[in-house]
Amino acid sequence: MDLWSFVIGAGVFFGMGGASFKIVNQGEEALVASFGKYKRKLPAGPHFILPFIDTVSYKGSIKEQVLDIPAQQCITRDNVPITADAVVYWRVVDMEKAYYRVENLRQAIINIVLTQIRSELGSLELDETFTARNKINELLLRDLDDATEPWGVKVTRVELRDILPAKAVQESMELQMTAERKKRAAILTSEGDREAAINKARGLADSQLLNAEASQKAAILEAEGQKQSRILRAEAERQEQVLKAQGTAQAMQVLLQSMKGHPQANEALQFLLAQSYLTMATTVGSSGSSKVMFMDPRSLPSTLEGLKSIVDTPIDPSDLPTQDWTK
Repeated sequence: MDLWSFVIGAGVFFGMGGASFKIVNQGEEALVASFGKYKRKLPAGPHFILPFIDTVSYKGSIKEQVLDIPAQQCITRDNVPITADAVVYWRVVDMEKAYYRVENLRQAIINIVLTQIRSELGSLELDETFTARNKINELLLRDLDDATEPWGVKVTRVELRDILPAKAVQESMELQMTAERKKRAAILTSEGDREAAINKARGLADSQLLNAEASQKAAILEAEGQKQSRILRAEAERQEQVLKAQGTAQAMQVLLQSMKGHPQANEALQFLLAQSYLTMATTVGSSGSSKVMFMDPRSLPSTLEGLKSIVDTPIDPSDLPTQDWTK
Protein backbone atom coordinates (compact mmCIF):
# COMPACT_ATOMS: atom_id res chain seq x y z
CA MET A 1 0.00 0.00 0.00
CA ASP A 2 2.76 2.43 0.93
CA LEU A 3 4.76 1.46 -2.15
CA TRP A 4 1.87 2.18 -4.46
CA SER A 5 1.25 5.48 -2.80
CA PHE A 6 4.89 6.41 -3.24
CA VAL A 7 4.85 5.47 -6.89
CA ILE A 8 1.67 7.38 -7.55
CA GLY A 9 2.97 10.41 -5.65
CA ALA A 10 6.28 10.31 -7.49
CA GLY A 11 4.45 10.08 -10.81
CA VAL A 12 2.24 13.02 -9.96
CA PHE A 13 5.22 15.06 -8.80
CA PHE A 14 7.30 14.42 -11.90
CA GLY A 15 4.30 14.92 -14.10
CA MET A 16 3.56 18.28 -12.59
CA GLY A 17 7.27 19.16 -12.67
CA GLY A 18 7.53 18.23 -16.34
CA ALA A 19 4.44 20.29 -17.15
CA SER A 20 5.76 23.33 -15.31
CA PHE A 21 9.38 23.21 -16.63
CA LYS A 22 9.79 24.73 -20.12
CA ILE A 23 12.88 25.31 -22.31
CA VAL A 24 12.85 27.98 -25.03
CA ASN A 25 15.50 27.62 -27.76
CA GLN A 26 17.81 30.39 -28.94
CA GLY A 27 16.13 32.57 -31.58
CA GLU A 28 12.65 31.78 -30.29
CA GLU A 29 10.17 33.26 -27.85
CA ALA A 30 7.15 31.77 -26.10
CA LEU A 31 3.92 33.31 -24.82
CA VAL A 32 2.41 32.21 -21.51
CA ALA A 33 -1.33 32.47 -20.88
CA SER A 34 -3.09 32.10 -17.54
CA PHE A 35 -6.61 30.70 -17.86
CA GLY A 36 -6.56 31.76 -21.56
CA LYS A 37 -5.35 35.31 -20.94
CA TYR A 38 -1.90 36.56 -21.95
CA LYS A 39 0.36 36.69 -18.92
CA ARG A 40 3.99 37.01 -19.95
CA LYS A 41 6.65 36.29 -22.58
CA LEU A 42 9.40 33.70 -22.18
CA PRO A 43 12.79 34.49 -23.81
CA ALA A 44 15.37 31.83 -24.67
CA GLY A 45 16.38 29.56 -21.76
CA PRO A 46 14.77 27.38 -19.02
CA HIS A 47 11.56 28.57 -17.34
CA PHE A 48 9.00 27.34 -14.74
CA ILE A 49 5.28 27.97 -15.01
CA LEU A 50 2.42 27.12 -12.71
CA PRO A 51 0.98 23.72 -13.53
CA PHE A 52 -2.68 23.54 -14.48
CA ILE A 53 -2.86 27.36 -14.36
CA ASP A 54 -0.28 28.68 -16.83
CA THR A 55 0.09 27.29 -20.34
CA VAL A 56 2.36 28.09 -23.31
CA SER A 57 -0.08 29.51 -25.83
CA TYR A 58 2.42 30.09 -28.68
CA LYS A 59 6.08 29.62 -29.42
CA GLY A 60 7.63 31.10 -32.56
CA SER A 61 10.84 32.29 -34.17
CA ILE A 62 12.17 35.84 -33.89
CA LYS A 63 14.85 35.29 -36.54
CA GLU A 64 14.72 37.06 -39.92
CA GLN A 65 12.60 35.17 -42.40
CA VAL A 66 12.15 35.20 -46.17
CA LEU A 67 8.72 35.46 -47.75
CA ASP A 68 8.25 34.75 -51.48
CA ILE A 69 5.53 36.90 -53.02
CA PRO A 70 3.81 35.15 -55.95
CA ALA A 71 3.59 36.83 -59.33
CA GLN A 72 0.53 38.97 -59.97
CA GLN A 73 -0.75 41.04 -62.87
CA CYS A 74 -0.62 44.83 -62.58
CA ILE A 75 -1.67 47.72 -64.81
CA THR A 76 0.71 50.65 -65.25
CA ARG A 77 -0.33 54.28 -65.54
CA ASP A 78 -0.17 54.07 -69.35
CA ASN A 79 -2.48 51.00 -69.31
CA VAL A 80 0.14 48.36 -70.04
CA PRO A 81 -0.36 44.96 -68.35
CA ILE A 82 2.69 43.61 -66.56
CA THR A 83 3.44 40.72 -64.22
CA ALA A 84 5.56 41.31 -61.10
CA ASP A 85 6.75 39.24 -58.16
CA ALA A 86 8.92 40.05 -55.16
CA VAL A 87 10.74 38.73 -52.10
CA VAL A 88 10.33 40.19 -48.58
CA TYR A 89 12.71 39.87 -45.61
CA TRP A 90 11.00 40.31 -42.26
CA ARG A 91 11.20 39.33 -38.57
CA VAL A 92 9.00 39.44 -35.48
CA VAL A 93 9.97 42.12 -32.99
CA ASP A 94 6.94 41.78 -30.69
CA MET A 95 5.66 38.23 -30.33
CA GLU A 96 2.56 39.32 -28.40
CA LYS A 97 1.31 41.60 -31.23
CA ALA A 98 2.23 39.07 -33.91
CA TYR A 99 0.11 36.37 -32.23
CA TYR A 100 -2.80 38.23 -30.70
CA ARG A 101 -3.42 41.06 -33.21
CA VAL A 102 -3.50 39.24 -36.53
CA GLU A 103 -4.68 35.87 -37.69
CA ASN A 104 -2.30 33.98 -40.01
CA LEU A 105 0.56 36.47 -40.00
CA ARG A 106 2.31 35.19 -43.13
CA GLN A 107 -0.80 35.36 -45.29
CA ALA A 108 -1.54 38.83 -43.99
CA ILE A 109 1.94 40.01 -44.97
CA ILE A 110 1.61 38.45 -48.46
CA ASN A 111 -1.71 40.15 -49.08
CA ILE A 112 -0.51 43.58 -48.00
CA VAL A 113 2.66 43.23 -50.11
CA LEU A 114 0.58 42.35 -53.20
CA THR A 115 -1.61 45.37 -52.58
CA GLN A 116 1.33 47.71 -52.21
CA ILE A 117 3.02 46.37 -55.38
CA ARG A 118 -0.15 46.97 -57.43
CA SER A 119 -0.43 50.46 -55.98
CA GLU A 120 3.19 51.47 -56.67
CA LEU A 121 3.39 50.02 -60.17
CA GLY A 122 0.03 51.53 -61.08
CA SER A 123 1.42 55.01 -60.43
CA LEU A 124 4.30 54.55 -62.92
CA GLU A 125 4.55 54.23 -66.66
CA LEU A 126 6.05 51.14 -68.28
CA ASP A 127 9.48 52.66 -68.96
CA GLU A 128 9.70 53.93 -65.38
CA THR A 129 9.15 50.44 -63.96
CA PHE A 130 12.45 49.31 -65.52
CA THR A 131 14.54 52.35 -64.63
CA ALA A 132 13.17 53.18 -61.16
CA ARG A 133 13.34 49.74 -59.54
CA ASN A 134 15.44 50.91 -56.59
CA LYS A 135 12.99 53.74 -55.97
CA ILE A 136 10.08 51.27 -56.05
CA ASN A 137 11.85 49.00 -53.56
CA GLU A 138 12.41 51.90 -51.17
CA LEU A 139 8.76 52.98 -51.38
CA LEU A 140 7.53 49.43 -50.79
CA LEU A 141 9.84 49.02 -47.80
CA ARG A 142 8.63 52.24 -46.20
CA ASP A 143 4.93 51.50 -46.78
CA LEU A 144 5.14 47.86 -45.64
CA ASP A 145 7.11 48.77 -42.53
CA ASP A 146 4.44 51.27 -41.54
CA ALA A 147 1.60 48.84 -42.34
CA THR A 148 3.04 45.88 -40.39
CA GLU A 149 4.21 47.86 -37.36
CA PRO A 150 0.91 47.22 -35.43
CA TRP A 151 1.50 43.48 -35.92
CA GLY A 152 4.89 43.55 -34.20
CA VAL A 153 6.68 42.86 -37.49
CA LYS A 154 9.74 44.65 -38.89
CA VAL A 155 10.15 44.50 -42.68
CA THR A 156 13.90 44.81 -43.35
CA ARG A 157 14.06 44.57 -47.14
CA VAL A 158 11.82 44.34 -50.21
CA GLU A 159 13.09 43.39 -53.66
CA LEU A 160 11.13 43.23 -56.91
CA ARG A 161 12.45 40.22 -58.79
CA ASP A 162 10.81 40.13 -62.21
CA ILE A 163 8.73 42.73 -64.05
CA LEU A 164 7.46 41.14 -67.26
CA PRO A 165 5.20 42.91 -69.76
CA ALA A 166 2.64 40.98 -71.78
CA LYS A 167 3.92 38.98 -74.75
CA ALA A 168 2.54 41.43 -77.32
CA VAL A 169 4.19 44.31 -75.47
CA GLN A 170 7.49 42.42 -75.36
CA GLU A 171 7.36 41.86 -79.13
CA SER A 172 6.67 45.54 -79.81
CA MET A 173 9.47 46.51 -77.42
CA GLU A 174 11.88 44.19 -79.24
CA LEU A 175 10.92 45.74 -82.59
CA GLN A 176 11.42 49.21 -81.13
CA MET A 177 14.81 48.28 -79.70
CA THR A 178 15.86 46.74 -83.03
CA ALA A 179 14.87 49.89 -84.89
CA GLU A 180 16.66 52.04 -82.32
CA ARG A 181 19.84 49.96 -82.65
CA LYS A 182 19.71 50.22 -86.46
CA LYS A 183 19.21 53.97 -86.17
CA ARG A 184 22.18 54.33 -83.84
CA ALA A 185 24.30 52.15 -86.13
CA ALA A 186 23.40 54.30 -89.15
CA ILE A 187 24.16 57.47 -87.23
CA LEU A 188 27.51 56.13 -86.05
CA THR A 189 28.37 54.97 -89.57
CA SER A 190 27.55 58.36 -91.08
CA GLU A 191 29.50 60.16 -88.36
CA GLY A 192 32.45 57.87 -89.00
CA ASP A 193 32.30 58.55 -92.75
CA ARG A 194 32.09 62.28 -92.08
CA GLU A 195 35.06 62.22 -89.73
CA ALA A 196 37.05 60.17 -92.24
CA ALA A 197 36.25 62.65 -95.05
CA ILE A 198 37.16 65.59 -92.82
CA ASN A 199 40.44 63.98 -91.77
CA LYS A 200 41.26 63.13 -95.39
CA ALA A 201 40.56 66.69 -96.52
CA ARG A 202 42.61 68.10 -93.66
CA GLY A 203 45.46 65.77 -94.47
CA LEU A 204 45.37 66.78 -98.16
CA ALA A 205 45.28 70.48 -97.25
CA ASP A 206 48.16 70.08 -94.81
CA SER A 207 50.13 68.14 -97.43
CA GLN A 208 49.58 70.83 -100.05
CA LEU A 209 50.50 73.53 -97.58
CA LEU A 210 53.70 71.74 -96.61
CA ASN A 211 54.58 71.19 -100.26
CA ALA A 212 53.99 74.87 -101.01
CA GLU A 213 56.08 75.93 -98.05
CA ALA A 214 58.84 73.53 -99.07
CA SER A 215 58.78 74.83 -102.66
CA GLN A 216 58.86 78.41 -101.40
CA LYS A 217 61.80 77.71 -99.12
CA ALA A 218 63.61 75.87 -101.92
CA ALA A 219 63.08 78.79 -104.31
CA ILE A 220 64.26 81.25 -101.68
CA LEU A 221 67.35 79.16 -100.97
CA GLU A 222 68.07 78.78 -104.67
CA ALA A 223 67.70 82.53 -105.21
CA GLU A 224 69.92 83.21 -102.22
CA GLY A 225 72.48 80.79 -103.62
CA GLN A 226 72.42 82.39 -107.03
CA LYS A 227 72.69 85.83 -105.45
CA GLN A 228 75.66 84.78 -103.35
CA SER A 229 77.23 83.15 -106.41
CA ARG A 230 76.87 86.31 -108.50
CA ILE A 231 78.20 88.44 -105.65
CA LEU A 232 81.20 86.18 -105.19
CA ARG A 233 81.82 86.06 -108.95
CA ALA A 234 81.61 89.87 -109.25
CA GLU A 235 83.86 90.23 -106.20
CA ALA A 236 86.40 87.89 -107.77
CA GLU A 237 86.31 89.74 -111.07
CA ARG A 238 86.71 93.04 -109.27
CA GLN A 239 89.62 91.73 -107.29
CA GLU A 240 91.14 90.38 -110.49
CA GLN A 241 90.78 93.71 -112.25
CA VAL A 242 92.20 95.55 -109.28
CA LEU A 243 95.16 93.21 -109.13
CA LYS A 244 95.74 93.53 -112.86
CA ALA A 245 95.57 97.34 -112.66
CA GLN A 246 97.92 97.30 -109.71
CA GLY A 247 100.29 95.00 -111.61
CA THR A 248 100.24 97.24 -114.68
CA ALA A 249 100.87 100.37 -112.62
CA GLN A 250 103.69 98.64 -110.78
CA ALA A 251 105.22 97.43 -114.05
CA MET A 252 105.06 100.92 -115.49
CA GLN A 253 106.66 102.39 -112.40
CA VAL A 254 109.42 99.79 -112.41
CA LEU A 255 109.96 100.37 -116.14
CA LEU A 256 110.21 104.12 -115.72
CA GLN A 257 112.57 103.81 -112.82
CA SER A 258 114.80 101.37 -114.66
CA MET A 259 114.86 103.39 -117.95
CA LYS A 260 115.01 106.78 -116.38
CA GLY A 261 116.81 109.11 -118.71
CA HIS A 262 116.76 106.56 -121.55
CA PRO A 263 115.70 108.08 -124.92
CA GLN A 264 113.33 105.14 -125.69
CA ALA A 265 111.50 105.15 -122.36
CA ASN A 266 108.37 106.65 -123.91
CA GLU A 267 108.27 104.00 -126.67
CA ALA A 268 108.49 101.23 -124.06
CA LEU A 269 105.66 102.80 -122.06
CA GLN A 270 103.51 103.08 -125.18
CA PHE A 271 104.11 99.41 -125.92
CA LEU A 272 103.05 98.43 -122.42
CA LEU A 273 99.82 100.46 -122.71
CA ALA A 274 99.00 98.89 -126.06
CA GLN A 275 99.54 95.43 -124.60
CA SER A 276 97.17 96.23 -121.71
CA TYR A 277 94.55 97.43 -124.16
CA LEU A 278 94.71 94.23 -126.14
CA THR A 279 94.42 92.17 -122.98
CA MET A 280 91.35 94.17 -121.93
CA ALA A 281 89.76 93.64 -125.34
CA THR A 282 90.37 89.91 -125.07
CA THR A 283 88.70 89.84 -121.63
CA VAL A 284 85.70 91.82 -122.87
CA GLY A 285 85.30 89.50 -125.82
CA SER A 286 85.38 86.34 -123.68
CA SER A 287 82.74 87.62 -121.19
CA GLY A 288 79.39 85.95 -121.67
CA SER A 289 77.39 88.90 -120.32
CA SER A 290 79.33 91.66 -122.12
CA LYS A 291 78.89 93.16 -125.54
CA VAL A 292 81.63 92.32 -128.01
CA MET A 293 82.95 94.99 -130.33
CA PHE A 294 84.35 93.47 -133.53
CA MET A 295 87.36 95.18 -135.09
CA ASP A 296 88.59 94.82 -138.66
CA PRO A 297 92.11 93.29 -138.57
CA ARG A 298 93.14 95.64 -141.38
CA SER A 299 92.38 98.60 -139.14
CA LEU A 300 94.62 97.32 -136.34
CA PRO A 301 97.69 99.34 -137.49
CA SER A 302 95.61 102.50 -137.59
CA THR A 303 94.26 101.69 -134.11
CA LEU A 304 97.75 101.26 -132.81
CA GLU A 305 98.76 104.50 -134.45
CA GLY A 306 95.86 106.18 -132.67
CA LEU A 307 97.00 104.77 -129.40
CA LYS A 308 100.49 105.95 -130.19
CA SER A 309 99.20 109.43 -130.86
CA ILE A 310 97.44 109.37 -127.53
CA VAL A 311 100.60 108.50 -125.69
CA ASP A 312 102.94 110.72 -127.84
CA THR A 313 102.69 113.28 -125.15
CA PRO A 314 105.69 112.71 -122.88
CA ILE A 315 104.70 111.26 -119.55
CA ASP A 316 106.13 112.90 -116.55
CA PRO A 317 107.24 110.19 -114.11
CA SER A 318 106.17 112.41 -111.26
CA ASP A 319 102.55 112.10 -112.45
CA LEU A 320 102.58 108.35 -111.94
CA PRO A 321 101.76 106.86 -108.58
CA THR A 322 104.79 106.61 -106.35
CA GLN A 323 103.33 103.93 -104.06
CA ASP A 324 105.63 101.04 -103.40
CA TRP A 325 103.65 98.01 -104.76
CA THR A 326 106.20 95.56 -103.56
CA LYS A 327 104.92 95.85 -100.03
